[in-house]
Amino acid sequence: MRKQKGFSLIELLIVVAIILIIAAIAIPNLMRSKIAANEASAISSIRTIVTAQTTYATTYPELGFATTLAKLGPSSGTPTSNEANLIDSVLASGSKSGYTIATQGTATTFFAQANPTTPGTTGIRSFCAATDGVIKYQSSTIAASTCTGNPAQ
Repeated sequence: MRKQKGFSLIELLIVVAIILIIAAIAIPNLMRSKIAANEASAISSIRTIVTAQTTYATTYPELGFATTLAKLGPSSGTPTSNEANLIDSVLASGSKSGYTIATQGTATTFFAQANPTTPGTTGIRSFCAATDGVIKYQSSTIAASTCTGNPAQ
């Protein structure tokens, strides 16, 4: 009998099949982990905006709360009411970790929201907070008029 060198086609096919089975199990878990990380980042962003809005309203009481993220964003020099230097440039851009983030403010109230850029892929839940500072979530896109849902954990 001749001594065989290398692997047979059947052996290679079995190895490829095992690798595909492992990948089929691992990829959904990876996607869920990425969504969870994006949602945690969105909650943290909302918490940062709540703190920044409170600081802004205290610093500029004649204006109340900031009307946009840009007003809370980094300044090119001395902070002003148009560039308060309370949040970083990534958050001030309005897009972070698969979420679209925005804030609206008036003299007496504000609203901050974070909605997934691609629902179901970058995140499942939307998050918001109002002047009371309680972060809430819901499964669909959150509108400024309805910051309802369960407190985020």
